[in-house]
Amino acid sequence: MNANQNIAIDVQLAAVQARILAATRQAGRAPDSVGLVAVSKHQGAPALRAAYAAGQRAFGESYVQEALDKQAQLTDLAIEWHFIGRIQANKTRPIATGFDWVHGLADPGHARRLSEQRPAGRPPLKVCLQVNTSGEGSKGGVAPGAVADLLAVCTGLPGLQVMGLMTLPAPAADPHGRREPLRALRLLRDRLATPEQPLGCLSMGMSDDLEAAVLEGATLVRIGTAIFGARPYNKALALAGP
Repeated sequence: MNANQNIAIDVQLAAVQARILAATRQAGRAPDSVGLVAVSKHQGAPALRAAYAAGQRAFGESYVQEALDKQAQLTDLAIEWHFIGRIQANKTRPIATGFDWVHGLADPGHARRLSEQRPAGRPPLKVCLQVNTSGEGSKGGVAPGAVADLLAVCTGLPGLQVMGLMTLPAPAADPHGRREPLRALRLLRDRLATPEQPLGCLSMGMSDDLEAAVLEGATLVRIGTAIFGARPYNKALALAGP
């Protein structure tokens, strides 16, 4: 990565932060009510260093081995690591040991494994339960009607702390279409939340629907392309899978 790329990440990160600020103002929300996870999959460690130098602290990764390699190169940085990819049963141990957050938990078996494999002495793994609000067969997550049962399982696991809900809706061209599945997640959270389990985190919104997500109550947005540009295609990673 050269100096010009460093500058581009700095500028693009600032632009994303400005978009978040403008959206919170439009929604009548506090400026600090929305956190930013920089989606850094397929980006090299230097790109993460550049974003970190510009003030970014939370980074989202989808591929376990790729993330572990970057973690080994960035041990001098106080990064908050978010796993945002699909969970595979044979990869739960490195996820449980190497990450601070998991977005996309949708399987009780995975939840139990993550809890059991969370190292003693570390705080519980923060998790968001993934909900398939669009009904797409190709998307992960549980149906809205199954979230309560998954929540009941996860709440009883000592190695996990359920923070809230997450969704990855289908792309939509019109503003109403963008907001509908995001609103559905917020309303579901409102029905399930209790004083003991407030489910305060709504992880939703990416580069194309950031504003819609903030207007519908997102507390974490996951932004990659708008910060880093198009991800370079890595054939070896694509073949290896998560």
